[in-house]
Amino acid sequence: MEHLWAPWRKAYVQDAATPRGEIFLRLGQAPEADDEANGIVLRGKGFYAVLNRFPYNTAHTLVVPYRVVSTLEELSEDEQMEGLRLLLRLKAAITAAFHPQGFNIGVNLGAAAGAGIEAHLHWHIVPRWGGDSNFMTSVGDTRVHPNDLAAVWKLLKTELGK
Repeated sequence: MEHLWAPWRKAYVQDAATPRGEIFLRLGQAPEADDEANGIVLRGKGFYAVLNRFPYNTAHTLVVPYRVVSTLEELSEDEQMEGLRLLLRLKAAITAAFHPQGFNIGVNLGAAAGAGIEAHLHWHIVPRWGGDSNFMTSVGDTRVHPNDLAAVWKLLKTELGK
């Protein structure tokens, strides 16, 4: 039997065993000088965008309000609009940097809907390419990414700075 090693998943499994509900609050409150280390690619008044530490695909990014809310209804109209504007700006930057053929953009509300951190609302933006699924996902529970998070961060920061 062949073995496919994915040592990066150890951190994910360990994280799953500890409370993660405050990670978005900690990231949002971290100094901007730590943005590269934390994967934060964009900051707004009420929201920030951060690379998913365990991405489904290259440039999988999360749009997160600084304020801890668990439902869409808790956001003010101004917050809703700012979140959408940030999401659109991020989508444009991902498109320019990586040329995806499509996107999955969504919010998982509640554990039954797949929310891993249901206490702090966040949007997922996942770039997609035709044929981007592979046997490793179903056989080895492993995803293959052509870029590391540091390279993705630099490309997105370049595009967002234009």
